[in-house]
Amino acid sequence: MNGKHQLTAEGLQKLKNELEALKNVERARVIESLKEARAQGDLSENADYDAARDEQARLEARIKELEGIIKNVEIIDSNQKKSSQNNLGRVIELEFDDKTVERFTLVGSLESDPLVGKISNESPLGAAIMNHKKGEKVLVKTETGNEFYVTIKNII
Repeated sequence: MNGKHQLTAEGLQKLKNELEALKNVERARVIESLKEARAQGDLSENADYDAARDEQARLEARIKELEGIIKNVEIIDSNQKKSSQNNLGRVIELEFDDKTVERFTLVGSLESDPLVGKISNESPLGAAIMNHKKGEKVLVKTETGNEFYVTIKNII
């Protein structure tokens, strides 16, 4: 994927908000937990201190991860030219073999949430429909070896 993290502007803002909360709220809470645990005395047998240090390590790792993502982000342009075959960031209506029609937004893997209709471009379904046009029938191959067809009814 060229080292870039593909996100919509909305997804990027969510990550920035999370980073801000971790730095300004959670860090202070964890530091306070560490102070309280230190005040309990002997650090060699202090489970609260160990737990607070573990939480601090997880927090700092997440902050570093978010900073790396934000630094290497590539914004998905959902207003890209309609003639473009790259469907990333677009809403796609699919008709399945059983004639049911569902709408999905094709997003980068960091934003995927199938329960709200956001599928990753790296998922079997997302990868299959990535560069196809309205009206095309596309074969989807799952990781378990199953295969099925979907028809692209509309690309918004």
